[in-house]
Amino acid sequence: MKTVLVTRPKHQAASFVKELEQYGLNSFVFPTIEIRPVSGWGVPSLSGFDGVFFTSPNSVSFFMEQLLRESPEELKNLQKLKVWAVGKTTAQDLAAYGVTTEPIPKIADAVTLMEEIGNDALAGHTFLFLRGSLSLGTIPCVINKRGGNCLELTVYENLPPSLEESTKVKTLLEQGGLSCLSFTSPSTAINFFEALGTTSLPPGVQIAAIGTTTANALKKLGLKVDVIPEDFNASCFAKAIAEALQ
Repeated sequence: MKTVLVTRPKHQAASFVKELEQYGLNSFVFPTIEIRPVSGWGVPSLSGFDGVFFTSPNSVSFFMEQLLRESPEELKNLQKLKVWAVGKTTAQDLAAYGVTTEPIPKIADAVTLMEEIGNDALAGHTFLFLRGSLSLGTIPCVINKRGGNCLELTVYENLPPSLEESTKVKTLLEQGGLSCLSFTSPSTAINFFEALGTTSLPPGVQIAAIGTTTANALKKLGLKVDVIPEDFNASCFAKAIAEALQ
């Protein structure tokens, strides 16, 4: 039975592992990022913004947790704003708080999202961008270039894996115990190869990226990406990996 390396944070890995199991694939969970909340920030007055951008479920959970604890009255203001989400899961998490999001592009990455937003929606307007510590900054860059203003608020940080766990994975990889390495964000990929200490892989090991942003990060590292799903979500990702490993 073939084994897929799952690099998602522990609290997000279980559902993806189940998806892989449906196709008869084993998983080895090795979180290459540990997600922790960032302290020292406050929820701004949302009435001062024209829109808000959430790029991951983590940005939703950490921001909403702080909002409900510190300024619950701001929820109504958030519900009135234009809100954009990168990906269906992020949008679904926002919906649980009664927040309606703008239409989500089929290709769920920041670049495509911004391409589908007209200049009139950005120019002269002010936006809030909720980010992690390793965000590539694509969205605020586009907003500023197109005449808008953007406040970036870092609500969580990504930490690299432990040395002990990295050694275990390196040994497993060298012994032929992994058929595919799966990555769900640029930071999972970058942190993995930094922990590994090399981008050289044993023959036959495939690399899977959940979307084009992650794939581009891998290509910048000099790696060939073997698997990208048609739709950028966990179920399609598991299916694409299973088909590639047949």
